Amino acid sequence: MDWSTFVLLGGLSVIVGVLIGSVGIGGVLLVPILTYIFTIDVHMAIAAAMFSYLFSGLVGATIYARKRSINWKMALWLFVGAMPAAFMGALVVSAVPARGLEFLIATLIVFAGANALLTPVEDAHRDRLLSPIQLLVIGVITGFGSAMTGTGGPLVLVPMLIWLKVPTLTAVGLSQAVQLPIASLATISNFIYGTVDMVIGGVIAVALMIGAAIGAHLAHAVSQATLRRVVAWVLVAVGIFIAGRILLA
Repeated sequence: MDWSTFVLLGGLSVIVGVLIGSVGIGGVLLVPILTYIFTIDVHMAIAAAMFSYLFSGLVGATIYARKRSINWKMALWLFVGAMPAAFMGALVVSAVPARGLEFLIATLIVFAGANALLTPVEDAHRDRLLSPIQLLVIGVITGFGSAMTGTGGPLVLVPMLIWLKVPTLTAVGLSQAVQLPIASLATISNFIYGTVDMVIGGVIAVALMIGAAIGAHLAHAVSQATLRRVVAWVLVAVGIFIAGRILLA
């Protein structure tokens, strides 16, 4: 890649970081950007994305924690389920065909967008505490699915929590925190297989940190309902586009 390509990659990654920091759902766009715009192999793209989520998660979790928007008791149980599942997901991903991974990513994008659109706004603000068993199961699903698709956690976690009537800001706060253990375990596994491009991952990481900081502050300053609706429509459109390309290829 030349410097202009890195600038474009950084700019697009900042936008993704804003979405991650503001509504959680956003990292799912990163792998399609890397594969479709920069023609990076999907396995390499997932590894680079997971590495970069270490840094966006650290920034996002720090800001949300300072604003007391993370329920750490819930987060702990999510961590327990997500960490081993993320490691296993990263091991399995190397054996899955790229076409299958791309279709799975497209399906998750559409699901996330449709779920956010269909969730009544008033339901997203009701207090709801989940049991440790529920959180463990959600953590396992989030860790494995995220490592398999390079989505970092929020894409899988936020829709499930919103569907279970967890307040939107709480769901997004938990998604910031859960990026850290998922990305850590998945990256360790990816390093074992030598699939992490440190240059590409480093550029994305810096850009995501900037975007996540902007998005996290934005999430506490504007209407969550508006942000959720906008991102939901974007995700549905992107998911349909990717699925269409795969089916027509």
